[in-house]
Amino acid sequence: MTAELVRGQNHPLSQARLEIRVSAGKPVVAVATLSDEQGKVRDTERVAHPGAPTLPGLEVSRQAAAAHRLAVDLDAMPDAVHRVHVLLALPTGAGGPARFGAVAAPFVAVTGLDGTEVASYTITGLETETAVVALELYRRQGAWKVRAVGQGYAGGLAELFTDQGLPQAHQLAGAIHDAVAQGMARSVAAPPPRTVGADRTRQAAAPTPGPDHGGSPYGTQAPQGATGGRTGYPGGSAHPEPSAPTDPSALTQPSAPTAGGPIDYNHPRRRNSVPPPSPPTAPPAAPGQPAQPVAGDATGWSMDERLCNQVWGMFEDLARTTAAYRSAVDFAESRMDKELEQVLSDPRSRIGGQADAAREEARVRHGRLVDQARQALDRDVAQLAAEADVVEPALPPAYARWDNPVWHGYRVPMEMPMALRLGDLHLPECAEVRIPMLVRLPLERGLWIDSGRAGSVDGSFHDAHDLRRLAMETAVAHVARLLAVHPTGEFTVYVIDPAGSGAQTLVPLVQSGVLAAPPAVGAAGVADVLGKLTQRVDLVQMAVRGGAPDALPPDFDTSQNLLVVNDFPHGFDDRAVTQLRYLADEGPAVGVHLMMVADREDAAAYGPLLDPLWRSLLRLTPVPDDHLADPWVGHAWTYEPSLVPPGSQVLQRVLDQIAAARTKHR
Repeated sequence: MTAELVRGQNHPLSQARLEIRVSAGKPVVAVATLSDEQGKVRDTERVAHPGAPTLPGLEVSRQAAAAHRLAVDLDAMPDAVHRVHVLLALPTGAGGPARFGAVAAPFVAVTGLDGTEVASYTITGLETETAVVALELYRRQGAWKVRAVGQGYAGGLAELFTDQGLPQAHQLAGAIHDAVAQGMARSVAAPPPRTVGADRTRQAAAPTPGPDHGGSPYGTQAPQGATGGRTGYPGGSAHPEPSAPTDPSALTQPSAPTAGGPIDYNHPRRRNSVPPPSPPTAPPAAPGQPAQPVAGDATGWSMDERLCNQVWGMFEDLARTTAAYRSAVDFAESRMDKELEQVLSDPRSRIGGQADAAREEARVRHGRLVDQARQALDRDVAQLAAEADVVEPALPPAYARWDNPVWHGYRVPMEMPMALRLGDLHLPECAEVRIPMLVRLPLERGLWIDSGRAGSVDGSFHDAHDLRRLAMETAVAHVARLLAVHPTGEFTVYVIDPAGSGAQTLVPLVQSGVLAAPPAVGAAGVADVLGKLTQRVDLVQMAVRGGAPDALPPDFDTSQNLLVVNDFPHGFDDRAVTQLRYLADEGPAVGVHLMMVADREDAAAYGPLLDPLWRSLLRLTPVPDDHLADPWVGHAWTYEPSLVPPGSQVLQRVLDQIAAARTKHR
């Protein structure tokens, strides 16, 4: 039973790993402080906030949002911490409400990791306050409890921090609001809580992650509310410049801050406000056993939509449990270092058996903490692996690997799916669990297949020529998949191959007749294709801006267009480079997308001129590479491309079906 608390009431906590979920009518800032027995916060290092969202055993949201998920691991809390206060504050300077009395009463809930509510509290009675202490988690006789506080402060975070005895209270409050105002933190909207029985209602307010490449491993459309609870997919580039996440399935570069929006779990073309039907429920589990996973147990209007959202949830679950493990290990390391330092600081205990015993005791405690963290990680990973075993065979072609039997029954679809699989993602602590990397459709950013990194994460790839060939094979596989998931006549592909270096690899696309025209070669071919596509972008933009989208020429191609460029910048003059940048910037909004197969170093002569071009693309690799970072907890995810198995004829069969459907369509 959930305990519905009133102000001042407390409730015991039987679990150590918890989530604190916040729901407010307007975006609020979530902060947490770690204090001593008297409720005093020693320094700013004991405050988790959007500019510094993680502490041992604690993670808060990275941005102001109407919904938040805060992760708490009470077992990982330092021994000196006796109280954890969850604070909410209204952001400043954004034209929003100036006091809590002007918004709906915030609701906070403490839940288990399975979404089961332990205690909840609706913060009522606020008027002029702009900051409030919502909840307090506190130790009492070796056990943890939660108390509903609801103490508001008209002076905002600065007054609240001062009341908690925090030095530099005003400076920290200003820094927090600056971090939120400047969008320093990336965030995504968190899905609603799971229901009892492992029902994953993974539909967020308006999500989009993405891997970089410039986005998130999982994408970005403008959200209705951002939460810091979950992130998008990784998809960043290995290079250190920032990228602007736009696709709900995009990831970000690990080293660059980006201001992404939340992940949108809703179908981009569905505007129905009626909630979708409930997903299927798992059969009852035996007592003490985890619920058996079920394919499609997320919310959605169709099985495809539910599976897409379920894959999203699996990605988020793996990111969360790995973050908890890393945080626990970091805490164990810092605690052991501190204990060893104390031994060495006392001259009387530096030598002899007393010092050796103290050092050994510190190492034993460290090992115990790490073992506990690993056991928790292994338990969660085993559950995710079981879920992956159920979900993978159930995926439709758009989400499935090329070796999935579903491709043998492929038929040209009547409707574009929500997303497309570009590869797999995994983390080093649990490499056995592969999460499909899905990007939202239609594409919101171009793709860059990097042919220039002469080595994979395991160092097995060193030949530059073979790497370029493999990069082109990867591009062909992605092109074929894009063609396969679009209805007949709704996706058109152009290829620029100035020197003809990709001719052999392009044979399946050319011979099947699925390209709009033969690959363009030479400077003249480059100019012809770029001129045609830039003109298309100009026409659509003028029609839309003039309020006459139906006034386009009768023979105008209204399908989505993809331009594949091989060996850039070979065959490109300055004018062609400018046109390419224009297509990368303006094309996606009007249905013209870019896929580049290139080594960035080949374009080094242009200097910083092309930096915006590279940053605008989602960087993928033909070999496993850990270049993607999620915007939620910042993990560096290893990306593996989705390649056709050697010797398989599945790609040719799919292309033949697409070509046959086009012939019949004409």
